[in-house]
Amino acid sequence: MLSDEAYAQLLALRTGLRVFLRWSERQARAAGLTPAQHQLLLAIRGHADPRGPTVGEVADHLLLRHHSAVELVDRADAAGLLKRVRDQEDHRVVRLRLTEDGMRRLEALSALHIQEIERLASTIRASEGLLGAPGTAPDQRRPA
Repeated sequence: MLSDEAYAQLLALRTGLRVFLRWSERQARAAGLTPAQHQLLLAIRGHADPRGPTVGEVADHLLLRHHSAVELVDRADAAGLLKRVRDQEDHRVVRLRLTEDGMRRLEALSALHIQEIERLASTIRASEGLLGAPGTAPDQRRPA
């Protein structure tokens, strides 16, 4: 059975996450982006492959169906935020890369997000002791 303190900390963490997401959406809009475009730019820039992600890979990161990702990419392309580039090795594959404008907007938003995450880190750290190891239910933790 979880303690009252555990429930209070879980509530604080979940509330903090929701506050962060709402704050993030406002910041994206202030930068002239939709929240979905912000996530798209981050999915492209944060992708491990230096050639850039495919639309399918972006769909996976954004938890979207392929056709929804294509629509999002089309709108971002029309807005000048990204470009499609044929893969050098396999010309059937199309990769996504940020334009200078897309990169500039993402850089500004990311700097703000890092600051906000650092501010919220204390709430998350306070919850770690109660939640145990990732993927482990609290009643499965080993005694200290």
